[in-house]
Amino acid sequence: MRTDEDTIALVRRLAEHYPDATIAGILNRQERKTAYGHRFTANLVGNLRRHRDIACFERPSDPPDGELLSVAQTAAALGTAESTIHRWLNEGIIAGERLTPGAPWRIRLTDDLRARVAEDAPDGYLTVDQTMRLLGVSRHTVWQRVKRGEVHAIHVKCGRKKGLRLKVIRSQPTLFNPTA
Repeated sequence: MRTDEDTIALVRRLAEHYPDATIAGILNRQERKTAYGHRFTANLVGNLRRHRDIACFERPSDPPDGELLSVAQTAAALGTAESTIHRWLNEGIIAGERLTPGAPWRIRLTDDLRARVAEDAPDGYLTVDQTMRLLGVSRHTVWQRVKRGEVHAIHVKCGRKKGLRLKVIRSQPTLFNPTA
């Protein structure tokens, strides 16, 4: 009796980023089973790792710029709702990573991301509808331009005007975009 190779390969990938308990949760959400048909636990993941000589997760001593946080931690740090963070991830306003379906989102909280949340909208920032009218495009096209960096988005978190505000970043005219 052996655990299937796909599960072992997944554990090998996940062990670089997560502790055993988190890996067990991911495997269970994907409805994977042990060689004996049981649900995974932190102990079973640890045993599998040791048996297959898979290194244990270790936090890096010199982390890269920004801290990797869960959706809940990011929402708390930015003073927004978790649903806002999920919507931003889905719309491509912020970047996040998932190693596999069922794994938690990991978002790198940088100064740039913190700057995307403000008390009041700075001058030159418009609502989504105003931006659509200014550019003469659909809402979907506006979100595509946000993802490409052609439109800058911030979240205003206080007052009657809370929500997303957008600023069009004017580019230099080109052969294919003479009106930019």
